[in-house]
Amino acid sequence: MSERDQSNDLSHLFTETVQETMDSSVYGAWRGIRDSGAVPLAFGFPYPDSFPNDKLVSAADSLFEIEGDRALQYAGGEYADALPELIVDQARDRGMDCTTDEIHLTNGATNAIDTVCQTFLDPGDTVIVEAPTFMGALRLFRNYGVDIDDVEMDEAGLDIEALAADLAVREAAGDPLPKLLYTIPNFHNPTGVTLTEERRERLIELAVRYDFLILADDPYGQLRYDGAEPLPIRALDETGRTIRVNTFSKTIAPGVRTGWIVAEESFVKQFDRINAGGEPSFTRGLITRYAEDGRLDRAIEELSAGYRKRRDRMLESLEERMPPGTTWSEPNGGFFVWVEFPDGVDAERMLSGAIDEGVTYLPGSFFYTTDTGTRNARLSFSHASPAEIDEGIAALAATVRAEISRAEADD
Repeated sequence: MSERDQSNDLSHLFTETVQETMDSSVYGAWRGIRDSGAVPLAFGFPYPDSFPNDKLVSAADSLFEIEGDRALQYAGGEYADALPELIVDQARDRGMDCTTDEIHLTNGATNAIDTVCQTFLDPGDTVIVEAPTFMGALRLFRNYGVDIDDVEMDEAGLDIEALAADLAVREAAGDPLPKLLYTIPNFHNPTGVTLTEERRERLIELAVRYDFLILADDPYGQLRYDGAEPLPIRALDETGRTIRVNTFSKTIAPGVRTGWIVAEESFVKQFDRINAGGEPSFTRGLITRYAEDGRLDRAIEELSAGYRKRRDRMLESLEERMPPGTTWSEPNGGFFVWVEFPDGVDAERMLSGAIDEGVTYLPGSFFYTTDTGTRNARLSFSHASPAEIDEGIAALAATVRAEISRAEADD
């Protein structure tokens, strides 16, 4: 390479981790799907009519009226300071007894996960994830040069006995034990399943036995449409090993970009130091003002009713339209249904045909660390209307039937 060529190519200045991962991540590549004009079953976005535009405008007006310029200063005003109290109240409503000293505010859930990574992960550490899992978390973990291993799931969530067996083998062989286990216990992304309370208790036992932390990501937990909520892992954990992440993106709007971590006070002190200034002060005040007088609780009830209708329409349409041999999860909440197609169907290969037919989804392979999930797809019922969902499932069923016919012809 000439001196001039070298001066135009500065990629050698990237960190070693960036150079190793810069061509491997699919996170972000899927975003081009949204420009297709097809029914959007790929997106884990709230439906547009769910946004409380007028109420947020009213909350902002009253915030300025009460606090004036203080609302726009770096630290914000009294409403910004009060947001941790709101989070503590929400946590107590869900069975967790915590204080504001155990709350760290972040710029969304992804920033919260990244803050935990910065605090605890060194290159070469081992992180265990569910298989499949949220592709954004996989991208973050790869940024830290860690070894990512996975454990299978079933209809009751993470297969805890498979995890126990894996940990025992590691210990016996003298292999590295994990420093962190990442789980989405409620309405899992992408499968929609919920980890049972019995497995949550067993997971804590394993964390103590093998000395690792549990990172519990819970963006969908308040959006429950059926059944009773198991106690959060954090509520069951008396050892302090569970770090809980949450966000207002699903209960207010993604654009507010405010999340939080619930963890031991000693952890929070380090999060505060490492991620100082990581959350917008004006948005903190706006959220607190908006949530006053139970308004957020009522909004969550209305959201849940809207999402329930969409989930029900998707499950009904899948039952009515999908060809034999197709199976899917039936979530009690959240945004997602996880589909497994019949033999011979490759979801990633089929995607372009599905878009032409009029529907988008995310192939299952996006959610694994290994080359698997080819017969799976994640469908989101959160963004499209019930009528669009029905239209999209009809298009998907037609695409699957065409793919099955093509596979049979090839045989």
